[in-house]
Amino acid sequence: MNGDAIRVLFVTPECAPLAKTGGLGDVSAALPAALRQLGIDVRVLLPGYPGVFAAVNHARELARLTLFEPPLASRLLETRLATGVPLMILDNPPLYRRDGGPYQNASGEDWRDNGLRFGLLSKAAAVLGSTSSPLPWRPQVIHCHDWPAALACAYLHYASGPRAANIVTVHNLAFQGNFDPGMVASLGLPPASYAADGLEFHGRMSFLKAGLVYADAITTVSPTYAHEIQSEACGAGMHRLLQRRRSVLSGILNGIDAAAWNPATDPYLPHHYRSDALERKRLDKQALQDRLQLAHDPDDVPLLGVVSRLTHQKGADLLVQAALELAALPAQLVILGSGQREHEDALRALAAHAPGRIAVTVGFDEALAHLIEAGADMFLMPSRFEPCGLNQMYSQRYGTPPIAHATGGLTDTIVDYSPGTLAAGNATGFLFDQPTVAALLAAVRRAVAVYRERDNWRMLQQNGMARDFSWIAAARQYAELYLRLAARRGSPP
Repeated sequence: MNGDAIRVLFVTPECAPLAKTGGLGDVSAALPAALRQLGIDVRVLLPGYPGVFAAVNHARELARLTLFEPPLASRLLETRLATGVPLMILDNPPLYRRDGGPYQNASGEDWRDNGLRFGLLSKAAAVLGSTSSPLPWRPQVIHCHDWPAALACAYLHYASGPRAANIVTVHNLAFQGNFDPGMVASLGLPPASYAADGLEFHGRMSFLKAGLVYADAITTVSPTYAHEIQSEACGAGMHRLLQRRRSVLSGILNGIDAAAWNPATDPYLPHHYRSDALERKRLDKQALQDRLQLAHDPDDVPLLGVVSRLTHQKGADLLVQAALELAALPAQLVILGSGQREHEDALRALAAHAPGRIAVTVGFDEALAHLIEAGADMFLMPSRFEPCGLNQMYSQRYGTPPIAHATGGLTDTIVDYSPGTLAAGNATGFLFDQPTVAALLAAVRRAVAVYRERDNWRMLQQNGMARDFSWIAAARQYAELYLRLAARRGSPP
C-alpha cells in the first residue's frame, strides 16, 4: 500500500462471517479485500454486535464519539478482518450488543429503535469523513451500503467545511429504512431536510431516500437492476427520483468468493471435482440424497436444488405451487431456507406428502448449502426481482446449471440455452420471462430435455464452470469510481 493510495471508508451493517443476513454480508467481506489488492486503502466500519466481539481477539480503542442530544457515548475500536482488511467497530453496547440479528430480535421482529441504531452508524461515518473527525486517517470517499448507512449522505451534505465524497450502493431497493418524521430532530438533522426533495417519503423519514438524494454517486449490484429500478414496476416508489439521478447511477455486478466456492477444494464437500472430472459430481449427489433421505433414482431423474429466503420476492409461492408437478416429471426437489411462515409450513407439508422425492430444511446450514450446489443437477431461482443474486454464480461454478426468472442480476450472469448459444460456447443455464408457475415448469422441462442429452449437458456445465465471477472486475470498476469522485471533491477533509 503506497502513500498515495486513495482512502475509502466502507460503511455497512453486515460483514461475513461476523454479521450476515444475506448477500450484503458477503459483499462487505469480499469487496474490500479485492480493493486492497488493487492498492485502495479501504477500511470497514461495522456496528459492534455480539457476534463481532465473539470473533475478534484484540481491538484497540481509536477514539470516543459523543453524538446527538441527549448525547450517546460510543467507542471506535480497530482490529482486522481475517482477510487483513482493517475493521473499525462502532461500540455502543445498549444499541448493538443484543441477542438477535442486526435488524431484528430473536422473535423476528424489527428492533423498535432501528432508526437510532443506524442513525448512529451513519452519523459516525459522516464525522469520520468531515473536518470534525478525531482520527488522523481521513477517508476521501465514504461508501455507504443500503439504508442502514445511507443517512451518512445527508449528514455529509449538511456538514460545514470540506468533506469526503460519498457513494450509496443499493443492494435491495425494497428495504428503505422508513421511520417516523420525529426522527429527523432526534438524529440531529435540520428541519429543512424533511422535504419532498430531501428525506420525506410518503409522510415518513426515509434513510434510503437520503442516500439517493444526497449521494455523489449511486450504484446497484447489477447493470440490469440499475435499469429496472427506474421503472414504476421495480422502483418501489422511488423510480422518478432515480430517473432524475440517472446521470450518477450505475450498476456494478457483484462477484463471488472464488476460493470459498470452488468444487475442487470446497471443505464442505465429501467429493471434489473439476470441469474435466464431472463424473465425480454424481458422488456428491448421492451424498446429498443420503443426507436428506431421498431415493437413489436412475441417472435420468434430475435433482433440483434451492437455497433461498422463502419469501414472495424469491418466488417461494411459485415453488409451493409447482413442487408436486416437478416431482412428477420425475425429478427430486431439495430446498434449504427460511422466511415467511406460510411458505415454510407449505413446503414442509409437501415434503411430508412426497418423502423420498421432496426434502425441505427450514433454517440455514452452510455445509448443506455447499452440498446442494454440488449435489444438485440444476438450481432453481424463480425470484420476482433479484438485484444481483449470488447462488446462480455459485451454481455455474459447481457445474449445476441455473433455471431462473430473467430479471436483474440473473439476466446479467446467465446465458440462456439454445442450440446456437451452446454451439458458440456461451450457454450456461435457462431463463424464463414471467414469474409464473407455468413459465417455471416450462423452463424446467426444457432443462430436463437437455439434461438427457449427455454431451450437450456436459458442455453446458463446462461453460458455466469456465465463467470468471471473481471480485476483481467489480473492484476495478469501484476503484475507478472512487478515483473520479475523489478528484472531483478535491483535497480530503
